[in-house]
Amino acid sequence: MSMTATTLTSTTRTAADAARVPLMLSELRLPTIKRLWADLAEQSNREGWPAQRFLGALLEHEMAERETRRLARARADSQLPPGKSLSEFDFAAVSTVSKAHVMALAEADSWIAQGHNLLAFGPPGAGKTHLMAGIGHALIERGHKVLFSRTSELVQRLQAARRDLRLPAELAKLDRFDLLVLDDFSYAKRDQAETSVLFELICERYERKSIAITANAPFSEWDQVFPDKAMTVAAVDRLVHHATILEMNVESYRRRAALPARRQRSAPAAQ
Repeated sequence: MSMTATTLTSTTRTAADAARVPLMLSELRLPTIKRLWADLAEQSNREGWPAQRFLGALLEHEMAERETRRLARARADSQLPPGKSLSEFDFAAVSTVSKAHVMALAEADSWIAQGHNLLAFGPPGAGKTHLMAGIGHALIERGHKVLFSRTSELVQRLQAARRDLRLPAELAKLDRFDLLVLDDFSYAKRDQAETSVLFELICERYERKSIAITANAPFSEWDQVFPDKAMTVAAVDRLVHHATILEMNVESYRRRAALPARRQRSAPAAQ
């Protein structure tokens, strides 16, 4: 076979291999490599990369974008309020909470692995929701699954499931989340919905999966949430058995932010 024929055969084979690559990458579900491989291959050929460098570069891009997609899905599934990260939380305004302690909770996996709980108490506007959301966002970055919900909305969801005889299935859906954040816990009132489903949720997750709670009212007032005193005592007992409690008894963020504007409005106009 002549050199020209050999060259044509080699060129044809190379073109055929190049045409097969996107099909194989689609089959293997490697969309990032599928998008980048041709440009990187050209750069690799031009610069004389070793094969391992070329392969490593492709895999690094695939892994990075896969992690980006995972985080995006996890944040969407979590229903956490956006923009409430720990980096934006004003720890200086909440002197009762240790920043080091909170960062340790956000970075350590042991309490989540053991199904321990996190409870934040304080008046409205003290930053409880922001703090819990920030911890939730940080845990998602570490690979954990988090779900955020207003307690009253979750009660309605569970009560509907009970009416439809599918409460066990609904609790099983919640079980896939490592941390369940129940916001405004004490706003769920027993005269608004059958809140005994909350007790079933707490019992179901006890010592297995973590719950985080924000509440304005202390434990002594939780008898307004559960149908009877015995259930209240049992629920509190399970929540605090393995729990970190954050006391956030500070002046409202919103009230402090409103004061300068109020003073400006009330100040006499310059003559």
